[in-house]
Amino acid sequence: MSVFARFPPRLQEAIVARLGWSSLRPVQEQAGEALLSGANAVILAPTAGGKTEAAVFPLLADLISNPIADPSHHPNPDPHSGQYFGPNSGPISDSIFDLSEGLARGVAALYVAPIKALLNNQADRLGLYTEMVGLRRCVWHGDTPESERRGFLRDPTELLMTTPESLEVMLISSRVETSRLFAAWRFLIIDEVHALAGTDRGAHLLSVVERLAALSRCDVQRVGLSATVGNPETILTWLSGSSRRPRQVISPAADRQQRDLKVVLRPELAARAAAAATLARGSKSLFFCQTRAITEAVAEQMGRLGVDTFVHHSAISKEERDLAEERFQGGADACIVCTSTLELGIDVGDLDRVLQADAPATVGSFLQRMGRTGRRPGQAANTTFLCETLDAVLQATALIELARSGWVESVRIDGRCWPVLIHQVIALALAQDGVGHEAAWSLLSDVPDFQGIQRPEFDALIDWMLRGRFLRLVSGLLVVGPKTEQAFGRRHFMAIYSVFSSPQSYSVQLASGRSLGSLNQDFVDRLVDGVSCFLLSGRAWTVVQVRHEDRRVVVEPAPRGRQPTWGGYLPQFLGYELCQKMLAILTSDERYRYVSEVAMDGLEQRRRELRDLLTPGIGGIEIEREEIRWWTFAGGTINSTLRYALNALRDDWKVTTDNLSLRVRGDAIDGRAFSQVLADLGREAFWQDKTLWEGIAASLPSYRLSKFQSLMPPWVEREVLASYLLDIDGAQRWLNRSVSLSSSR
Repeated sequence: MSVFARFPPRLQEAIVARLGWSSLRPVQEQAGEALLSGANAVILAPTAGGKTEAAVFPLLADLISNPIADPSHHPNPDPHSGQYFGPNSGPISDSIFDLSEGLARGVAALYVAPIKALLNNQADRLGLYTEMVGLRRCVWHGDTPESERRGFLRDPTELLMTTPESLEVMLISSRVETSRLFAAWRFLIIDEVHALAGTDRGAHLLSVVERLAALSRCDVQRVGLSATVGNPETILTWLSGSSRRPRQVISPAADRQQRDLKVVLRPELAARAAAAATLARGSKSLFFCQTRAITEAVAEQMGRLGVDTFVHHSAISKEERDLAEERFQGGADACIVCTSTLELGIDVGDLDRVLQADAPATVGSFLQRMGRTGRRPGQAANTTFLCETLDAVLQATALIELARSGWVESVRIDGRCWPVLIHQVIALALAQDGVGHEAAWSLLSDVPDFQGIQRPEFDALIDWMLRGRFLRLVSGLLVVGPKTEQAFGRRHFMAIYSVFSSPQSYSVQLASGRSLGSLNQDFVDRLVDGVSCFLLSGRAWTVVQVRHEDRRVVVEPAPRGRQPTWGGYLPQFLGYELCQKMLAILTSDERYRYVSEVAMDGLEQRRRELRDLLTPGIGGIEIEREEIRWWTFAGGTINSTLRYALNALRDDWKVTTDNLSLRVRGDAIDGRAFSQVLADLGREAFWQDKTLWEGIAASLPSYRLSKFQSLMPPWVEREVLASYLLDIDGAQRWLNRSVSLSSSR
């Protein structure tokens, strides 16, 4: 029997009548089998591949089939089955409490998205699906009007659509009676799960999920939706957390989709903008850029060339972003120039083209962006890379070749996510007006992102926070201490609701008060009244006045010809596999049909320059006067580790790194001295010297990686910094592999 046939008649009829469907896609059939049987699942399918329906329809089927029940009538629940057993009627799911019984209605299902824009984008869709079977949904995030929130708390909907931060707000807020609201919670759907797993926000979400799951009488069924992930089984294990349900990855064989890929070299920004304008004319396009600076500059030039151009990045005001999305969806000849803000599955209509300035840092990002196209029958998924440099051409080609081989990055779950553990201890102390030491450990130790932290380490953290007055002990309970109140207590502890810092920003406004967006303070500090000019929303603005007292920058349109500026950015670390593929391309003779003739000729020239230097799989060493260039192609984190290792052996050498190489300078540097250092690096004892690496960790620059860094004990801060800047095991493996390859040749 098909899954569709197993749906309740009301849902079948609604799908046929309201959606015009008479059957389900393969991913929806496979997901339905797993979810109706009670399994946790990760559902993989391309963008617009039907993942949302694959998760939501079985959820609706269960809500329809299992009627509202008052759990007080069924006093012997099995909390791990997700069901309650009535005296006569068999299993009855505990979901929504009837107001007539004097109980508050509660949430049965949560849909969580990493960004508000995705929630807004899915609101109408999920609103239709719930409404067509007589159920309701509510969207709750930072922009939801207060009246709608109060209405939800008075009369909760069956489905709640929200973000991780908004769930934290509910847990901390004294106005939300979470014990009643989530007592019958039984379904969790996390959209774009790959964007959360392995990150601080993902650890935060799983922490909140476990805290809410402890309130529920059910073993909450968990579903993750993703288009691109290299290790879905790991993601599913992470997502399941304390749940005892069986697990299943849903990944139906996909039809091989036609792809139209091009990599071209355009060194001048004006030339890249002109090429983009030519491609965008007569079509609907997204043009992804790696920085706000390029986004703004390209958008301005494309606008001058007559293309209906919109700008979309995190510094643009919500009103401007919403306007761009609305006008873009209604147009047929338009381009949104954006950063990664439109990478996730936000529907901006039926796209014709994806353009890319240079190349993203991961195969996953490339596939996610390309997947916005190719949805119409006969249309190929496409991406055109407009590259400024040969390095960008090389990186784009490596991304394409890795994707063609079927490789995508794996998500790494650390297990020692200290910043979020500290955040959650503070949140628990706030949410419950104090939490016991043992209760805090019990609630948090099930979170996968903390399971590498042992109980004695947790106890040492709590002792440190008590001694530092970040926590206080009152009647046996941990409560917020004065140091935490001083750092995070403003605006009723609003800073505690999320695990990341919102940078200090200034609102950019016209004299009329119309908001255009925002600027970070480090950029604002360089602005001069009446002189400075910058780009925002694809247009040039002149600074009229910087108002520090209320954090506003008043601007007016800049005269034509004024040269705008923008702040800089930090380069990203590229991964080991991507850099190794770049090496493989440089040491091969293959020509790539999707690379333009000019770009391919440039790659061939680079190959000739490096032919005698580079060895496949190893790289090479280039010796010059007072400088050695060590071409590792090992990625940013491994190269950073090798830098600190070299400095530990020779503190008189100056070492700088990028993703592909290390530059070593010094008065006494030569091939013999460098060979000796490499021999020392090859010793197992060097990498196992705990004291040495603790010293290196202690010497790392104190980058601000977490807004909770001030609450960290010194040993935790060193570990967090080291985990970002160092990969000791990876560096040693790379060295051993290079030695092994060298000796076999």
